[in-house]
Amino acid sequence: MHEILEPRHHMIDYVEFASADPQAMCAFFEATLGWSFEWFGPDYVAFHGAGLEGGIYRADMASRSADGGALIVFYSRDLEASEALVLSHGASIIKPVFDFPGGRRFQFAEPTGNEFAFWSNV
Repeated sequence: MHEILEPRHHMIDYVEFASADPQAMCAFFEATLGWSFEWFGPDYVAFHGAGLEGGIYRADMASRSADGGALIVFYSRDLEASEALVLSHGASIIKPVFDFPGGRRFQFAEPTGNEFAFWSNV
């Protein structure tokens, strides 16, 4: 079972992602970040364990920052290990590790094409 996070006033509460293959997206995030899933029919699935509740809906599109999509950024205590982990599960690197004020990060696309990033301050 999963713990539903308590909603907080005026805070981001839920996020949804499009995916041409929700099952593949679920498999990626289960294997890499340990998320759990709750299916509501073949075209919608809720995810839990991400620090924010959300869902994945079937659609022939993906979110990319270059197209104006929001970039979801995960924190990592070991950026190189996180990069190796996502690559080992079929992700592709969009922007290799780079420095920015306060840390380093890289951006990647999960196997169905949605872009995410990991950052680290160590």
